Amino acid sequence: MNHDMHTSKTSWRTAMSATLHCLTGCAIGEVLGMIIGTALGWSNLPTIILAIVLAFVFGYALTIRPVLKAGLTMGAAIGVALAADTVSIAVMEVIDNAAMLLIPGAMDAGLSSWIFWASLAGALALAFVVTVPVNRWMISRGKGHAVVHQYHSGHEAHAGHGATPDGDDHHGHH
Repeated sequence: MNHDMHTSKTSWRTAMSATLHCLTGCAIGEVLGMIIGTALGWSNLPTIILAIVLAFVFGYALTIRPVLKAGLTMGAAIGVALAADTVSIAVMEVIDNAAMLLIPGAMDAGLSSWIFWASLAGALALAFVVTVPVNRWMISRGKGHAVVHQYHSGHEAHAGHGATPDGDDHHGHH
């Protein structure tokens, strides 16, 4: 099967599910990093570095936990998480943090300001939109989050298994 055909059979729902999973870890890390950095009175650079590190930690942790439950060793689970999430988290973090730096006043608004929270929500939403097609492309090639699906029970299969020719599946998942 050629790559273009394979991509068209990877559903957008699968890509969005993988991206949402990644977004959850990224958002937890981002919010914690911003809260800790702000509480400690740090400048933008160390706050962003902490937020990025925590985004990767939580993003990987959310993948490692179910894979460990599936019976893999910690070493194997870490390998799966690195393969599954590194590109997705990296793309998400670049977009999210660039947006936070580019939105006027977002980084200086402080945790009690709606400007900060609205900016962070918008930046994460933008990161999600940009990362979905990246994940769809990677999953269609058996990369990224596709490597995790073999360890999940009851989750939608990757690479379009059960997909209609329009690339959308109809498994009834919501």
